Amino acid sequence: MTPVVVVGAGPVGLSAALGLRARGLPVVLLEAETEDRVRPGSRALFVHRETLALLDGMQPGLAGEITSYGRTWQTRRTLYRGREVYARTFAPPSGLPPFTSLRQVDTERFLRAACERAGVEVVWGAQVASVDARATGVSLVCADGREWEAGHVVAADGARSAVRRGLGIAMEGERGEGFHVVVDVAELPDGGLPPERVFHYEHPGVGGRTVMRVPFTGGFQVDLQCRDDDAQEDFGTREAVRRWLPAVVGEAYADRLLWVSTYRFLRMVAASFTDRHGRVLLAGEAAHLFPPFGARGMNSGIADAAAAARAVAAGTAEAVAEFAAVRRAAGLFNSEAAGLALDHLRPRRIVRVRQRAAAALAPVLPCCGSWLEHAPYGPRHGAPAVAGRKY
Repeated sequence: MTPVVVVGAGPVGLSAALGLRARGLPVVLLEAETEDRVRPGSRALFVHRETLALLDGMQPGLAGEITSYGRTWQTRRTLYRGREVYARTFAPPSGLPPFTSLRQVDTERFLRAACERAGVEVVWGAQVASVDARATGVSLVCADGREWEAGHVVAADGARSAVRRGLGIAMEGERGEGFHVVVDVAELPDGGLPPERVFHYEHPGVGGRTVMRVPFTGGFQVDLQCRDDDAQEDFGTREAVRRWLPAVVGEAYADRLLWVSTYRFLRMVAASFTDRHGRVLLAGEAAHLFPPFGARGMNSGIADAAAAARAVAAGTAEAVAEFAAVRRAAGLFNSEAAGLALDHLRPRRIVRVRQRAAAALAPVLPCCGSWLEHAPYGPRHGAPAVAGRKY
């Protein structure tokens, strides 16, 4: 049987390979980097309940492995200029939690082990240089001259996807103004800060910039929203972070930095999620780029991977066409939702006035505090034909 080739050994590619093996298909997974590659930073933190269910369907027990290691907290807290406007503590979940939080490198570790158990063949150091999709199959040539033939290819090779570029499929969308700084911080030996997600509008300790703190296993991530005229060297270097971080989490954490990076809001969706022959299926960041608020990127990508595996296993052009239509609709929904979140996070004057009014009214009108809590993530429902959180 001609194998299915998956390109990219990140969480989306690993999930696609696992989903294909769960349907009895032979899989070769090509990864451009070497097996001993270093993957710094937490990157995608959240694995949501719907994603855990998808992974458990590919290999029973996998969700339990991930949640046993990951961190789930019960309290969410929102502040505005130093004053609390929303707080809610949820009861511990029964069954799968609503989410679990762990570094992407740890998620990949669990997925790689699952792929090994499932018999996925992984080829490291295999950088795709060219792709030729035909009505009868796909040919891939790597930079070192190795060639691969496949009935179908799942391209999960990231934002700079060589496969997508080789097919000439454009990315459509826009890039937001300004930048954010994301920082991983190691937890203190005694536990330190309480395991809560804290969102702070116009934090007085960092000159009125907005900050979010999110726990993960072994530490927490801090996201600082910079202004359009801020210089990255003033906020986005390790030295700069050591200056402003104590005002957010305390002096004890100034020397516990694990990773510092910056990002800009990108909202991009591929013009098509498959080639004209229906032989290559795009998934994850090869197909769409979203800002991290709302945790849409990896979760949406794993949903792409699961849908791609179903379509390939069905073995029909109609199944691939349905995959492309449904997952692109989900991508467009997520892009629009991210845009609404961006309008709230980087507000125009009228939205800023609404935020200020909501913060003032929150003590007597809890719905105002709830709006301030939920608006930064954009809507979670409404994409056609996509289940759960509409990833």
